[in-house]
Amino acid sequence: MQRRDFIALLLGVATARAPAFPASAQQPDRMRLIGVLTGFDESDPEGQRPLSAFHDGLNQLGWVDGHNIRTKYRWGARDASSVRTEAAELVRLAPDVILVNSSSVLRPLLQETRTIPIVFLQVNDPVASGFVASLAHPGGNITGFTPAETSMGGKWIQLLKQVAPAVNVIAAILSLSSTANVAMLRAAEAIASSIDVRMTTLAVSNGAEIERAVEEFARQPNGGLIVLPDPVTNFNRELIISLAARYKLPAVYAYRYFVADGGLLSYGIDPADQYRQAAAYVHRILKGEKPADMPVQQPTKFELVINLKTAKAIGLTIPESILLGADWVIE
Repeated sequence: MQRRDFIALLLGVATARAPAFPASAQQPDRMRLIGVLTGFDESDPEGQRPLSAFHDGLNQLGWVDGHNIRTKYRWGARDASSVRTEAAELVRLAPDVILVNSSSVLRPLLQETRTIPIVFLQVNDPVASGFVASLAHPGGNITGFTPAETSMGGKWIQLLKQVAPAVNVIAAILSLSSTANVAMLRAAEAIASSIDVRMTTLAVSNGAEIERAVEEFARQPNGGLIVLPDPVTNFNRELIISLAARYKLPAVYAYRYFVADGGLLSYGIDPADQYRQAAAYVHRILKGEKPADMPVQQPTKFELVINLKTAKAIGLTIPESILLGADWVIE
């Protein structure tokens, strides 16, 4: 049995435990195929956790893996070439709908198909990125969920300055292949200039580049990091967290799992919430609705997570006002 099929079996077991079919769910006359293309590595538990939430959502709507749906997973965390290969392979399977996370995964998939329905997650600014015509009326074969507005880049700068007032130069670690990441960077730069903080960019595409860039940046005093969300930074999160600790660089991240793994603080969505919502969109598409007519949804809830152990290790005292506003504090 191939590893990806074993992972699929594990996820299917979890969903099969719930009640098989709500009364409201009519059964299709054939097995439906759902494709999943993700920018995570298949061994990454943070790639598995939201997928379990997705299948829980499908199960509640009457779609049970191995009974009336099959799910095929493809993983493309390591580099752009692997994403293109996995996208082409998934399209050849002709699924009824494809779920994807991140613009770095969506873009190569759209080069392979403009007809198979696609539901995206964690894609910032899909209009500016050219993926949809508008949020209200996406058009084409895709719709989905955004994790934040581009202004989030400015929010990360403000938070970092609040928890580490001595910071006066901030490096943004990002992949320039993402249009939304560039827009977030511009928002961060605008806020930084208003509070007398200098910004610099560490454009990276792999772990070796990350290590060299952070090592060079850390030579100057009073530095901090913002880590923009992307498969490159997700895949290398342990490296980034360890570098921030080694050089005592305060850093802010987009997702809670960075902080759970030892990062200082994060502000953003819980991806599992949107995966559950995505299940409803996949359900509607399987029942005959068109992605072109399904509005792109924006988040309404963000969480602030702080790791006090990490703060202590790099010599920071988190202000009480920040702690009181946190959704989760790791001590």
